[in-house]
Amino acid sequence: MLAILKKEINTFFASPIGYLVIGIFLVLNGLFLWLFKGENNILDYGFADLSSFFLLAPWILIFLIPAVTMRSFSDEKKQGTLELLLTKPISHLNIVLGKYFGAFVLILIALLPTLLYVYTVYQLGNPVGNLDFGSTLGSYFGLLFLIAAYTAIGIFASTLSDNQIVAFITSVAICFMFYIGFDSVADFTSSNFIEQLGMNAHYKSISRGVIDTRDIIYFLSITAFFIILTKLNINKEEK
Repeated sequence: MLAILKKEINTFFASPIGYLVIGIFLVLNGLFLWLFKGENNILDYGFADLSSFFLLAPWILIFLIPAVTMRSFSDEKKQGTLELLLTKPISHLNIVLGKYFGAFVLILIALLPTLLYVYTVYQLGNPVGNLDFGSTLGSYFGLLFLIAAYTAIGIFASTLSDNQIVAFITSVAICFMFYIGFDSVADFTSSNFIEQLGMNAHYKSISRGVIDTRDIIYFLSITAFFIILTKLNINKEEK
C-alpha cells in the first residue's frame, strides 16, 4: 500500500496536477475571503472568525477533489495497466487504499497553508487573539472528515469509466447529492431523518466545536462504504 501511496504522490507532483490543485484551492479561497466584496469577505464580515472559509471550502472541494481522483483508476483502465497492477502481489484492498490515501494526502497538503488564515484572523481580532479556537478546531475536524468522504466517492467514481471526464462528473454529482441533496429533499418532506443522511448536517454539527460520535461514525461509514464499493468494482475488473 505504501508503495502505491508514494507512487500516487510522486505522480501528482511530477506533473502540474499537484501544484494546480494546491494553487487553485488557495487562490479561490483567497479571492472570496479577502478580495471579492460580499458576505464571504472576512474583512467586511466584522467578526474575527473563519466561518466564511468553512462555508466556502466544501463547495470548492466538491469540484477540486473529483479533479484529483478522476484519474486514479480511469487512467489505469484507459492505459491498460490496471490488469497488470492487479497481478501484483498486493491485495485489491491495499491497491484501493494506496490510491485513496495518495489523493487524501494531496488535499491535506493543499489545506495546510490555510492555517495562515487562522493566524491572520487571530491578529485582526479586537483585542488580538479574540478567536473562538474551539469552533475553529471543530470546523477543521469537520473539513477533514468531509475530505475523507469526498475522496472515497471520487476514487469509487474513477472505477466506473475509463473516461476521466465521466469519472469527474459522476464524482461531483454524488458529492453534491450527499452534501446538499438530502437537505433539499428534507426541506420538501420536513423529515429530520433524510436531513441526517446528508453530510451538511453532520459537518455543521462538528463545526460547532462539539465532537459527537454520531457525526464521526457517519463520515467513517460513508468513507468505508465507498471504499468497499471501489474494491468490489476492482474485483470485477480482474474477472
